[in-house]
Amino acid sequence: MKKRDLIQAVATHTDVDKKTATLLVEGTIDVILATVAKGEVVNISGFAKFAKINRPARMARNPATGEAVKVKAKTVAKISALKGFKDIALGVAPAPKLVTVRKPAAPAAKPAAKKPAAKKPVAKKKKK
Repeated sequence: MKKRDLIQAVATHTDVDKKTATLLVEGTIDVILATVAKGEVVNISGFAKFAKINRPARMARNPATGEAVKVKAKTVAKISALKGFKDIALGVAPAPKLVTVRKPAAPAAKPAAKKPAAKKPVAKKKKK
């Protein structure tokens, strides 16, 4: 499902117009991104947890050579699926009922009407 499909599904499920659904979906994404960028955790109960994690510098091993390697400190984005999401995704719990989203059907192609062949002017035979 792409973003535009999500917007259409939200519009259908909540019975709002597509423009409002677009504002809601994009607004939610913007708030989550801005909050996580500030270093705060966003926890949507039963769905997911979004966080910015600071990892300290550490020593690791190169698995090919066994040589010790120093890994620099870094910041990573982390998204964790919560129990409610996992249960539904794995089929343990029933999925919520949604209004089915139907894509508008393409207009049926009309068979091309056969045009009568253009009549060629009959050439008159010249009398000798």
